[in-house]
Amino acid sequence: HFKNLAIGIVPIDANGCIYFVRQFRYVLNEYSLEIPEGGGPLDIDPLETAKKELKEETGLGAGRWTNILDMHLSNSVSDERSIVYLAEELTEGIPEPEDTEVFTIHRYHIDEVLKMIDRKEITDAITIAAIFKVKLMLLSKK
Repeated sequence: HFKNLAIGIVPIDANGCIYFVRQFRYVLNEYSLEIPEGGGPLDIDPLETAKKELKEETGLGAGRWTNILDMHLSNSVSDERSIVYLAEELTEGIPEPEDTEVFTIHRYHIDEVLKMIDRKEITDAITIAAIFKVKLMLLSKK
């Protein structure tokens, strides 16, 4: 049983570019390219956690937030729940990572991100689900 929600944020700019963080994941013993993510207490509004995580990890703020996913990550072994937001109308700032966080920030167009997923360069489940959802949302606008 998890005491936190897994929160993910897809920060996308007007050109279709998405911001990622690359960080070492101890359990995997490798680096992982992911959308900004973090844990949020169950008794706190998930959107507030999302705003905090985006600022901490990328320095970005967003003028528009949309809840795009609410999912269970591995319902055969845990009750961990993840909520993902789309962050648009981005404003730049200075990242404010926690003392234990070490990562680099990257920006890729969504079409390149899909190729990276296909090449297995991105394997984080929240990231993959979120990117596919955003691409579907963009296709439905056409």
